[in-house]
Amino acid sequence: MSVICIIPARYASTRYPGKPLVALRGATGQAQSLIERSWRAACSVSGFDAIYVATDDARIADAAAGFGASVLMTSPEARNGTERCAEALAQLGDGVEMVVNLQGDAPLTPPWFLEALIAGLRADPGAAIATPILRCDGETLAALKADRAAGRVGGTTAVVDHAMRGLYFSKEVIPFTAQNYANDAPTPVFHHVGVYAYRPDALRAYPDWPIGPLETLEGLEQLRFLEAGHPVLCVEVAAQGRKFWELNNPEDVPRIEAMLKEMGLP
Repeated sequence: MSVICIIPARYASTRYPGKPLVALRGATGQAQSLIERSWRAACSVSGFDAIYVATDDARIADAAAGFGASVLMTSPEARNGTERCAEALAQLGDGVEMVVNLQGDAPLTPPWFLEALIAGLRADPGAAIATPILRCDGETLAALKADRAAGRVGGTTAVVDHAMRGLYFSKEVIPFTAQNYANDAPTPVFHHVGVYAYRPDALRAYPDWPIGPLETLEGLEQLRFLEAGHPVLCVEVAAQGRKFWELNNPEDVPRIEAMLKEMGLP
């Protein structure tokens, strides 16, 4: 039984076409594409038996093969990363214990986020899917609110119950808080980290579930699990001094490059 990492990537992003091939410069000034940085993030994780880039675009496939990644070609009909992972899983056959979806816009994901995610799903047999959440500090919360005030989606937030099952995920900043927080102070808002671990049976079934109104409104694939009545386990992870942000908009490029340099990442 193996743990497989799949990095879904598409060229035709509505908000940022060609995003996987955008170059990002780190502390050394070396430029690496977003998809390469995401793949290298996956390579640093303990516990993966194989890592694949799943795409429908020859430009991304060629770039991924160029830096040494294994590639699975999927159809352009996949409506989100989870459906693309389901298509990729169908090519891999049986013997898979768990599929981890590291979305190709999360190059700053630390390895311990994914290691904790794998451990969390293994420890909870009642969950079909698990995803990490990170408690926002004041600086991150201010950045999320600033993006929303400017009409941008800077990230997704999550609210959970006492058992750490997801109650809701939103591109709005939830729960509401009017309080001001110091940059390094913890807040009641959780930043959803766009990574998922699935049990294979749930991943195979996902494309056949109807797309509900909440997924349609928010454009968040994990809401299909909630709308279909399947619990989503949220695993709280700790930043341990690392900055985290996803590349959603062109304005995120200098922000992520600044984080790479601040943390001394190449």
